[in-house]
Amino acid sequence: MSLRVVPITLKEANEFVRLHHRHHRRVPGCKFCLAVANEKEIVGVAIVGRPVARHLDDGLTLEVNRTCTDGTRNANSMLYGACRRAAWALGYLKLVTYTLPEESGASLHGAGWKLIGECGGGKWSRVSRPRMDLHPTQKKLRWEARCHGRPLL
Repeated sequence: MSLRVVPITLKEANEFVRLHHRHHRRVPGCKFCLAVANEKEIVGVAIVGRPVARHLDDGLTLEVNRTCTDGTRNANSMLYGACRRAAWALGYLKLVTYTLPEESGASLHGAGWKLIGECGGGKWSRVSRPRMDLHPTQKKLRWEARCHGRPLL
């Protein structure tokens, strides 16, 4: 079965995430969303937005906040490659995303992303602003894709 990249709304992408993602919930906002479909249905989605880490939010960097597939072979790599091409077409120069240490990152590697290293982790809740953590809180692995040929400003 051949796969193709198709447009999708944030509402539709979040519904796919609700139905299929192992440990994450919906994303409240985005810059753009993409989907991968076979001849019959959507098999994966990607939601791309501003970086969650404030120090990366420089106006030229986006974060792939969520990818999710139904397990269709190569769908995740196709999503990461399409996100990169779309971001470059919109004038962005860098993309970041994160995986859990137990995830292989094969889809990212296959789409040409580079592993930067371990980062983050911990709870978001503070005495001054209590929050319930509904996501994994261990350290993550950060991956990057850079638009070659154009310097970061």
